[in-house]
Amino acid sequence: MAKKPEEIKPGLPAWQGTFGDLMNLLLCFFVLLFSMATMDAAKFEEVAASFSSAFGIFSGGEMAIGQGALIGDGVSQLSELSSYVTSMGLAQTGADSDTDQTEVGDMEQQELMEAAEEEQLEASAELAEAIEQALEENEIDQEVDVNYTSQYVQLTIQGSILFDSGKVDLKEDALPVIDKVGQILETYAGGTIEIEGHTDNIPMGGNGKYSNNDELSSGRALSVFYYLIENTTLDPSNLIHTGRGEYAPIADNSTDEGRARNRRVEIKIYNPLSGNY
Repeated sequence: MAKKPEEIKPGLPAWQGTFGDLMNLLLCFFVLLFSMATMDAAKFEEVAASFSSAFGIFSGGEMAIGQGALIGDGVSQLSELSSYVTSMGLAQTGADSDTDQTEVGDMEQQELMEAAEEEQLEASAELAEAIEQALEENEIDQEVDVNYTSQYVQLTIQGSILFDSGKVDLKEDALPVIDKVGQILETYAGGTIEIEGHTDNIPMGGNGKYSNNDELSSGRALSVFYYLIENTTLDPSNLIHTGRGEYAPIADNSTDEGRARNRRVEIKIYNPLSGNY
């Protein structure tokens, strides 16, 4: 009688199932080791840049990680490697990593501050140039000096032009100058305007209305403030008046020429990028 053929059971052979389980265990083992390892950010950056140049997976034609857009979804690429590593779950841990990230953050903040400062300075330079041209057109460029910082453009008018000695009332000869300055402020000052009065260091006599230079400088700033409010369309809420007394000299008080320069009124026009606009 012929031997009945052995029935073949469906499915994989038993050895293949055992082999598959072994491969899964090895994979889990190496994934666990990798998750416990410390990532070297510098080396990872080199590897990532190498992939970028070889396969173009980070940007269309760009060689650096910080430029271009990710292919596939068109989103902007991360600008910093640390952020990119974090998004992949590969960020470094520990004190060294925290220190590095803090240093990178400080560098980024410093660069942003420098860029903002440069942009503000350019805005002030453009405003100063326009105001200087307006002063020349109004023929008062000899009476008004122009300087600027990253925050504001400053117009300086000598006190001898505006006031008699020890007085706070504007001189009649000074009114045309103030009128033209007011017109310029209406044109170019859309935000905060600060009016500062300054004096030299010679003590005031006790018989006058003002007993010291602090009061005198405040009174002079207030006189310019009132005149601008009454004769221009400037918003009073945008005008600030302060007296600085003798405490912010721009010249040597030991000479007549220096004291004359220190007796002045400064008008600061803050640019739109400044924090005081």
